[in-house]
Amino acid sequence: MAEPVRARRLTEDEGRRLLNYVRRGKQGTIRMRRAMIILASSSGTPAPSIARLVAADVDTVRDVIHDFNARGLAALDPRWAGGRPRLIGPDDIAFVVATAKARPARAGLPFTRWSLRKLAAHLHRNPTRRVRIGRERLRQVLREHGISFQRTRTWKTSNDPAFDAKLDRIDEVLTRFPNRCFAFDQFGPLSIRPHHGSGWAPRKHPDRLPATYRRTHGIRYFHGCYSIGDDRLWGVTRRRKGGDHSLAALKSIRAARPDGAPIYVIMDNLSANKTPKILGWAADNNVEICLTPTYASWANPIEPQFGPLRTFVIANSVHPNHTVLASELQRHLRWRNANARHPDVLDAQRRERARIRSERHQRWGRPRAA
Repeated sequence: MAEPVRARRLTEDEGRRLLNYVRRGKQGTIRMRRAMIILASSSGTPAPSIARLVAADVDTVRDVIHDFNARGLAALDPRWAGGRPRLIGPDDIAFVVATAKARPARAGLPFTRWSLRKLAAHLHRNPTRRVRIGRERLRQVLREHGISFQRTRTWKTSNDPAFDAKLDRIDEVLTRFPNRCFAFDQFGPLSIRPHHGSGWAPRKHPDRLPATYRRTHGIRYFHGCYSIGDDRLWGVTRRRKGGDHSLAALKSIRAARPDGAPIYVIMDNLSANKTPKILGWAADNNVEICLTPTYASWANPIEPQFGPLRTFVIANSVHPNHTVLASELQRHLRWRNANARHPDVLDAQRRERARIRSERHQRWGRPRAA
């Protein structure tokens, strides 16, 4: 018959330290219980009695005693493993991530997207590489690799066959002839309604704007012209877009350089901007029209100039009618042209450029490299 399991004789230092652990209870529950087991066993208490004392299994008590006899007081700190061995390795995780990023149709399944349940079931039944993984672990793996459940977004790139040529020409005239380069675009639609914005107000008491119930004023468009060399912005409010209004804007640009020398006007590739009448007038008046590529209005240098209009005239406003709105636009333009380098104007332009760049990259896709 095997001898009962018993802790070896304690040294003076071991006995003193174990007694301190048991009495003070400041070393954590695990250390205190193991110290009790060792002390009781060294004094001759059998393992079943110790198990009842510490409310543990008899086999656990025997394991602690054997561990103390082998390692001494180091047995107070158990060397537990990290749990069950992993069922999936790095290659399996890479396969899981790649499968989650691919559409289910590529795997021959009649789904437009994965759910955690469907993805886990597909991985478990996949004949190519079978991966057994639970839904919670699958969610953790996807999160660790930066994959989240998101709404889809649309994007498009320019289908203009002359995309590169148009951008190259715009870059060339901006570089070589900045003092004879202009830009034109329509800003809008502008409607008469309360426009949310921001401003200074007492904390937790923001300014309130009235609700809108009926909009009977229609819409307008601001036809803006911008001189790159002079950093000057001007324009007029119109009821609609049209070739006649675009031609009137071009004539005002030509009047800004009445010497008859060539000028260059960057405009969007809009049908109202390239009517036969406009093209004929431009040829007769030494005006070169540089059209931006299709779906690439961000290439028009006037776009950032509309940012201050949106920030300081439209946002946080409740204009009663279009006459007042047009008057406020003209007042701001006069102030802007007299303070073109004002920090607030420059900051609004930077924010507008950042907004255009973000929309260009995230919503509409990156344009092709020139």
